Amino acid sequence: MINKNRDSKFVIYQVLYIFVITVLALKGADLDLRRVALEEETVQKSVRDSLSALLDSIYALGLDFKIEIDPNLPVENEELKRKLADLNRKVQDLNKIVEEIPPPKEEPEIVEEQKIMQSPISAKQTFIQYTWNMARNTGSVPANIVDPRSGQTIAVVPPGQEKRFDLLDQEEIIIKFGTQEERVKVIPNKPPEIKIERVTTRMNASRIYVRELQRITVFKVTIIDARPDQLKVTYTGPISVTGPQRDGNNNLVYNVSLNVASTERAYNDWLDKFGNLREPDGRYKVNFFFTAVDERSKDRVQVGDSFFFTDFSN
Repeated sequence: MINKNRDSKFVIYQVLYIFVITVLALKGADLDLRRVALEEETVQKSVRDSLSALLDSIYALGLDFKIEIDPNLPVENEELKRKLADLNRKVQDLNKIVEEIPPPKEEPEIVEEQKIMQSPISAKQTFIQYTWNMARNTGSVPANIVDPRSGQTIAVVPPGQEKRFDLLDQEEIIIKFGTQEERVKVIPNKPPEIKIERVTTRMNASRIYVRELQRITVFKVTIIDARPDQLKVTYTGPISVTGPQRDGNNNLVYNVSLNVASTERAYNDWLDKFGNLREPDGRYKVNFFFTAVDERSKDRVQVGDSFFFTDFSN
């Protein structure tokens, strides 16, 4: 029985020796066991569990024990402590230096700028409502003419070419070229203008003869419009009209003569019907009118003038 107890004590002392050596190796001379138990990072979990099981077995045997350290042993390694303190100061100094270093500036992302192209449709080109228009592409990429209200493409103008297209009541159009676009104003289609000019002085005389006024041009009528081809021109009255001709500005020009009677007898018949057209000064007055209608915008303009005469012939 005595040998069995002696063997048990031997095993216990061996285990305690190993335990102390392990703690010293891991913690140095500081044997604060509470601190060892709290810092799980210092002792691996598997080792801690094994030691706990061993202590439980010792207490189960009814044995008590305590660890005493020789007070004459150096508690701390002064040289190591000095080196650690010096190293700690260097670490603190290094931390201060790191904190003083400004963070690196973030380099702005280099974005390749897109090349800004000039609109291939010159700003000098005019676009008009309710008529055909011509767009010339002077660029190197196609130009799309788009209706901003519907988003639909009205026309595509290839580079270096021109394209004819129609507009209605659009107040502006969008020119798209490459990745860019530009808005262009569309000007209103002005109503046609009618100018009537007297080109003879024969009606300034006291005696004015129908026969003379029927042989010469008495009035010149000029119709001015941006798109004269879409005008419908009509006229009324006792007149003869030649034309139209185009002047240097592409305006419509008409020459107007009187056309009342080809003979004196026909003139007398005319007097029987229209004798009430006689003015207080003894002259007869007949009116004529020119009417111009824009068949697309539906603008309508009417202008007139008058012939005066006293007799058929001298």
